[in-house]
Amino acid sequence: MSNEAATATTAEAAPAPDAIPHGLGASLPPADARAKTEGTFPYAADLWAEGLLWAAVLRSPHAHARIVSIDTTHAHTMPGVRAVITHEDVPGSPLHGRGKADRPLFASEVVRHHGEPIAAVAADHPDTARMAAAAVIVEYEVLEPVTDPEQAFEAEPLHPDGNLIRHIPLHHGNPEAAGEIVVEGLYRIGRQDPAPIGAEAGLAVPRPDGGVELYLASTDPHTDRDTAAACYGLEPERVKVVVTGVPGATADREDQGFQLPLGLLALKTGCPVKLTATREESFLGHAHRHPTLLRYRHHADAEGRLVKVEAQILLDAGAYADTSSEALAAAVSFACGPYIVPNAFIEGWAVRTNNPPSGHVRGEGAMQVCAAYEAQMDKLAKKLSLDPAELRLRNVMGTGDVLPTGQMVTCPAPVAELLQAVRDFPLPPLPKDTPEDEWLLPGGPEGAGEPGAVRRGVGYGLGMVHMLGAEGADEVSTATVRVQDGVATVLCAAVETGQGFTTLARQIVQETLGIDEVHVAPVDTDQPPAGAGCRGRHTWVSGGAVERAAKMVRTQLLQPLAHKFGMSTELLQITDGKITSYDGVLSTTVTEAMDGKELWATAQCRPHPTEPLDAEGQGDAFVGLAFCAIRAVVDVDIELGSVRVVELALAQDVGRVLNPTQLAARIEAGVTQGVGIALTENLRTARGLVRHPDLTGYALPTALDAPDIRIVKLVEERDVVAPFGAKSVSAVPVVTSPAAIASAVRAATGRPVNRLPIRPQAAVVTGQ
Repeated sequence: MSNEAATATTAEAAPAPDAIPHGLGASLPPADARAKTEGTFPYAADLWAEGLLWAAVLRSPHAHARIVSIDTTHAHTMPGVRAVITHEDVPGSPLHGRGKADRPLFASEVVRHHGEPIAAVAADHPDTARMAAAAVIVEYEVLEPVTDPEQAFEAEPLHPDGNLIRHIPLHHGNPEAAGEIVVEGLYRIGRQDPAPIGAEAGLAVPRPDGGVELYLASTDPHTDRDTAAACYGLEPERVKVVVTGVPGATADREDQGFQLPLGLLALKTGCPVKLTATREESFLGHAHRHPTLLRYRHHADAEGRLVKVEAQILLDAGAYADTSSEALAAAVSFACGPYIVPNAFIEGWAVRTNNPPSGHVRGEGAMQVCAAYEAQMDKLAKKLSLDPAELRLRNVMGTGDVLPTGQMVTCPAPVAELLQAVRDFPLPPLPKDTPEDEWLLPGGPEGAGEPGAVRRGVGYGLGMVHMLGAEGADEVSTATVRVQDGVATVLCAAVETGQGFTTLARQIVQETLGIDEVHVAPVDTDQPPAGAGCRGRHTWVSGGAVERAAKMVRTQLLQPLAHKFGMSTELLQITDGKITSYDGVLSTTVTEAMDGKELWATAQCRPHPTEPLDAEGQGDAFVGLAFCAIRAVVDVDIELGSVRVVELALAQDVGRVLNPTQLAARIEAGVTQGVGIALTENLRTARGLVRHPDLTGYALPTALDAPDIRIVKLVEERDVVAPFGAKSVSAVPVVTSPAAIASAVRAATGRPVNRLPIRPQAAVVTGQ
């Protein structure tokens, strides 16, 4: 590691072994919890190096424009400015992108979205850098933006690759099938921002060999390294990514267009260069959830059993492809939800527009369709005069059923059990016995509404997500476990984004080797790849690699003892740091058995392969599935349209509980994120321009907005193909809770509620 930047990337160590429980199933606290709560945990924004320069990026003020000229003369001549770079200074590939390399590092001929990078500056002070970036003179010919995704089909191509990114037609069953009862709906899902706790920041340090080190809050360091090397015209070995503390991640944490200029500036100046984005730059730079337009038609028989689902799904990808292809595959595949649908005909498209870029955000694709198909189930229940929960129970899928993609559900799918658990959970009491001046009215304690205008509603949501990558993605992770002097060290390039991987890795080694003191080494690209930190990958793939490596070390530890006593290693067990035999003849400590030796092993975990969807949307595209049921209780002021979420009762299939406290925290965080999606979060644009790129205009839910969250049931039916049998837990509550809240608002108001977030006018009831 170069210079003093390395001071912010120390290894994570476990607390004192006698102070905490250990092993799988224990509520082991995160090793970094104290540092984070005390404010001493090092993030990228805290980094510093000798001779540091500061960077700033000039971004387009237009959503769509032709670049006539770029004049950097004034910026170059400002005192303190060390470098100004544009597209002409990119020595390697000018394009990058998460899913597809179609995005220029710097716009050269045309800008395609508000905030697209044009130039970058390095200077000796951050204010100087920002002023120099503003001094770059760009002459634009403003063009008419394409902001309606439906118009993208007929509009002039916005990109050399065209406006259509992907089209998936899914055909399953008999197209002539029809039901006695038919309901239709048109639904719109807004644009949500990941809104990480800390805005993007990073440091680039040039190396003596002509390469560069990037210190970033990356969630996929090896992909970021390879992309950077291609842009810099360097071999991957000459670019190193060191992962700093990640201040929260519910998506691909770093915008590559933000981090790539850093390395170019460091290489050009020969000095370390740091960039800390403003919140506005963060909103303009990184990818958002896909705004989606959905048209649905559900057919059911007279008993309420689904016969056919027809749907059209249109994802607004914004200016570039990013991960839109993967999001569309999830949306189309899960368009019918966790229900048995013998006939399904779904058409899905992802298109380019001049809106802000869309990409990977937790539950992408699955969240949008969940809101739509659950609205359809509410419509069916109303038309059939059935209880909404009862209608759902008549249709839920289980293990052995078939998805509309033709793939059989082989993992545990206790959907009926989950729904019954939340349905039967006691409802919260009505406030009728509470003094009127103590009511928690929708709109907050100082809300202007009247208690007499408040209506209570109860609604349901059933959601599903896939785990790991899909459609043939090569999911693999590598881990090394090293033991010496009674201390174990785990080396794995799985980034701790807040999902608890480092805690899990410690628990795995403690469970397998009986060693209390376990360290997880910092992550950098000198380690073998572990892949991106999303879709529960690291619990499954990286956790599986750690487990296999730990078991190999265990075998190395036990084999000499087994040979000495004439027994197999399977007859020996490790508990609380002691090795004992089944018959009690052998009893020794792990430290004594180590006898000063160093043991280590490296292992990989690679789940079973998947396949791309074919021309009719059929194929075994997913490794595993996770399910969730939520019952929402809301109070709605039908005169003002304000909504208060009173309670969310949740049941979820988790496979196996590995850390009870951590699991509950992840579920509660996901549910709360869903509250924001349902009620407040909407990154609004006007003609492609982001209207309020700040945390004032973009309303995140606060602690005051968080409802009572009741985890009613966790179904521990282990998935036999997953390491430890565990499933990912964060994404599916995010997917499900917005649909459940919308369902409850429908129940309270009788209004259709066909848009998220729910606008006040959608909850106002007239004629009362």
